[in-house]
Amino acid sequence: MAGLAVSVLLAVVGTAVIWKGSGLFEGAAERLSRYYRLPVAVHGAIVVAVGSSFPELSSVVISTVVHGEFSLGVGAIVGSAIFNLLVIPALSALSSETLGATRDIVHKDAQFYIISVLILFLVFALGATYVPGGTNSAAILTPALAVLPLATYGVYVFLHYADASDHVADGAPEVDPRRTWATLLFALALISVGVEGLVRAALSFGATFGTPSFLWGLTVLAAATSLPDAIVSIRAAKRDEDVTSLTNVLGSNTFNLLVAIPVGILLAGSATIDFRVAIPTMGFLTLASIVFIIFVRTDLELTDLEAYGFLALYGLFLLWMTLETVGAVETVRGI
Repeated sequence: MAGLAVSVLLAVVGTAVIWKGSGLFEGAAERLSRYYRLPVAVHGAIVVAVGSSFPELSSVVISTVVHGEFSLGVGAIVGSAIFNLLVIPALSALSSETLGATRDIVHKDAQFYIISVLILFLVFALGATYVPGGTNSAAILTPALAVLPLATYGVYVFLHYADASDHVADGAPEVDPRRTWATLLFALALISVGVEGLVRAALSFGATFGTPSFLWGLTVLAAATSLPDAIVSIRAAKRDEDVTSLTNVLGSNTFNLLVAIPVGILLAGSATIDFRVAIPTMGFLTLASIVFIIFVRTDLELTDLEAYGFLALYGLFLLWMTLETVGAVETVRGI
């Protein structure tokens, strides 16, 4: 029991550290975006999304390099993507009078995010079919395969850069760029420290309850590392910056799938993905993505009723994972 209490305390402290770091990051990123006169969509989809995804990237790096647990980082990425799509927009909508979308969000950011999901499926399929050692139930992911999603993210950045080329911004505010960059880097370092605590707590939970680390990455680690995304999106929604709120969610998920997982593969040299776990959970992510796009596209806004629907669907996901853990159902055979 003492060990469990220490793990819970470590998870709480780690989450608090991430919360503090994300607050510092949000302020620094906003000042830098205004200083460099970036469009709102670019600020939300790339600047804020990449920074607020740093906990997920850190979880992959730390779990792979320090603890040799690549599956824990992947679980955090997939679980975070589900959390981002269902919980963050719901809380953002409930925290503001209305959460509006634009056709650009649906037709560009959302569609490119769907492409990122398909690219990840393609990488898994290539790893199972063309890499020696791949089987019907497992894929071997190599650095060569990691190039495909990274190149796809390069296209995503290029598209936003092209859209921003004609942007005419207001006058730049008085910002000390060196000091602001220093604050941003300190915030990222602080987030890394919090993530390390969470990774240790997740590994401890897995050992205590005799469950795979992937499960704790999919739930606890995913929710905690998504905290910066939640803070950024909710605060943006309260300021009626709906574009930033939604593009942050989609941009963060795109970064996580196309950059964070490939970085883990490059650091590990090669990695094995168990299809028995990956396919059902990625399938739920696909379902959540479809629901998100349909709800956001309807009247180009997210109503309170739809927000509660998102939360109910996420609750269903947690219930499913709990039933899998106790052996009540066996959809995810790897768990």
